[in-house]
Amino acid sequence: MTDSGKDAVRDFWDAAACGEKLWLPSLDLAGFRAQAEARYQLEPYILEFAGFDRIQKVDEVLEVGLGLGADHECLARATSRLHGVDLSSRAVAITRQRLEMQGLVSDLQVADAEALPFEDNRFDFVYSWGVIHHTPDTAQAAREMLRVLKPGGRFRVMVYHTWSLVGMMLWMRYALARGQPWMSLSKIYAAHLESPGTQAFTRREVRRLFEGAHDVTLKVVLTHGDLLESGAGQRHKGRWLALARWIWPRWLLRRIAGRFGLFLLVAGQKPLP
Repeated sequence: MTDSGKDAVRDFWDAAACGEKLWLPSLDLAGFRAQAEARYQLEPYILEFAGFDRIQKVDEVLEVGLGLGADHECLARATSRLHGVDLSSRAVAITRQRLEMQGLVSDLQVADAEALPFEDNRFDFVYSWGVIHHTPDTAQAAREMLRVLKPGGRFRVMVYHTWSLVGMMLWMRYALARGQPWMSLSKIYAAHLESPGTQAFTRREVRRLFEGAHDVTLKVVLTHGDLLESGAGQRHKGRWLALARWIWPRWLLRRIAGRFGLFLLVAGQKPLP
């Protein structure tokens, strides 16, 4: 994807930050609380995975990609040495408003995940939830996250998983139903899942993204999107989706399809010298 492609990603999220149309009823304290409640009810695994409660006040922390700032609020309550970046000025503005309303502090700036504006070996913890799969060169974003981590520093990242039920549904709608069953999942994700050029990765590809990291663990999570338990993002509506929500065999999918979730959770450390 060219620089114009990255501009398209920025324009998409500047029009509405991630989840804004679905979960943020108002840009005030009540709205932010309602959004956080909905987020952690739909995605309860975030809190355990991120380990906000295990961060120490002395830790210097970076979040790459802010969205509506619910996770950043949790980080701000854990440490006073917090930084956050996002390609979208809207995400930065919303997060800043969210923190200021509650007397919380973070150094927030618009920045590119592929060129983080920080020196080497700075952070104790780097966190990113559902962000770097939107940037054209995800491998470069992963390298940047490792670069700015201190030796021994920890990272927690979520990226989209190629072999997911969401991917299957998108393939059925945009490939099979249009008589193009040969269309690749990579093209389908890029064209139809969130911002233009969105990517998804296999386990093997993710291990290559974070090659050189220590103690890398991967976990696939079956999401509310895979189970059609919530709104289907900011782009998808219609009677066929409504019908699918009604007939979707959630009880069965929970039993047999755990390996086919959209979220791929990645944890690891930067090696010591």
